[in-house]
Amino acid sequence: MESTDHLLAEAQRYGYVEAGGVWLRPVLAQPARQIGLVKETDEAALLYFAQRFETLTAKIDALLAKMDASENKGSFLMKALHLKEQLRTFDGLGDFEALHRRLTEAEEAIGVTVAQNREKNLATKQSFIQEAEALRDTVEWVSASEKVKDLRQGWLKTGPVDKHLTDELERRFQAAIQEFFDRRKAFQSDKKAMVARVQNRYRDLIQQAEDLKNSDQFETTSRQLKQLQQAWREVNGTLPKKQASELWTRFRAANNHFFERLKAHIAAQQAAGAGSAATPEVLLARKRTLAERAEALMAVPPQEAIHQAKALQAEWKQVGTVRGEESDRIWQRFMVACDKIFELSALEYHLRKRAATEPVPTAPAERARFRANTLRELLKDDHTELAALRDNLDKLSPSAANDAFRQMLQTKIRSFERKIRTKNDLIVLFTQQAQAAG
Repeated sequence: MESTDHLLAEAQRYGYVEAGGVWLRPVLAQPARQIGLVKETDEAALLYFAQRFETLTAKIDALLAKMDASENKGSFLMKALHLKEQLRTFDGLGDFEALHRRLTEAEEAIGVTVAQNREKNLATKQSFIQEAEALRDTVEWVSASEKVKDLRQGWLKTGPVDKHLTDELERRFQAAIQEFFDRRKAFQSDKKAMVARVQNRYRDLIQQAEDLKNSDQFETTSRQLKQLQQAWREVNGTLPKKQASELWTRFRAANNHFFERLKAHIAAQQAAGAGSAATPEVLLARKRTLAERAEALMAVPPQEAIHQAKALQAEWKQVGTVRGEESDRIWQRFMVACDKIFELSALEYHLRKRAATEPVPTAPAERARFRANTLRELLKDDHTELAALRDNLDKLSPSAANDAFRQMLQTKIRSFERKIRTKNDLIVLFTQQAQAAG
């Protein structure tokens, strides 16, 4: 509290006593006005109103101190405006002009802060909108639903923006969120229909397998069952885990029943000295010849080689079934040879397209090097795609609802792994050709 003498001097500076009344001198563009009466002495009355002014000043000091310490300065705006307006009617003696300036400066500072906060809020809400709109292509419904929940909470917690932007931002955000929920609803409806289709397809394959399991046409039936197995893999359906397991158990049982009979049949033929035309050795010899013919296609022009490779694949299916490690090795040779032909065909197609915009070397060594380098460039895309597929597989939730998508990703991953191995084999081949010709 200031000394009595100083307070009295301040009171006399800003006010005076006249005809038994205490008056405030003209201030804040207002004329002098009476603010009270002299009850005891003139000095006591002046001191009383100076002390009232001091109390008001302390109240303003406290408000401004809280505002300075707070991050949310905008919440103090109305209090500052109320006090500023109160200065015009407050009964006290003191420097109202100084208090008015301080409150005006605080009001302007709050205005700057509010504008800055609204800019930040605008950037935040625009970011939320971009994240919501980015969900338009997602199929990760569980994680995306959690994301939408977080976005909604973040949106509600974010402060206001300029009024002329509010409605448009709100419209865009809600539209993006609604689009996600509409897509999710459509997916769930499609999923129910898909489950019914998948069930029917699996049951149909089971019925076909069960109809064939007791067949004595071993060669033909073996091919048919392998086609059914491939068809089963290609269904790419999504079913509850228990139901999927039950259906697969039935299908596998029918296949196992036939192939156990086939195994016994082959054993019986061997024991009885069956004709050489149907023995496993003859079948292996035929497949070995097909593998050698496929490997020889490397010397055939790619456009012709690919047609011959497809013909060999069809012929392979007609040979018949032989089990064992030797059969597996021959199959691996045949598959690798065909893969090389298909990759070479794709390479030639790519080079024909490039030839329209840039020269392709014709000298043997340069031609081989050019093909090796082109394959290296194509490998980069394969590796990028493979990495993306593996990343998607790693991020996929383990729920049964994602089984079909998981199988699709795994199939694609195996396909790209084969493509990469084949391209690397061809790069080695072309490099050796370049060295031999150079």
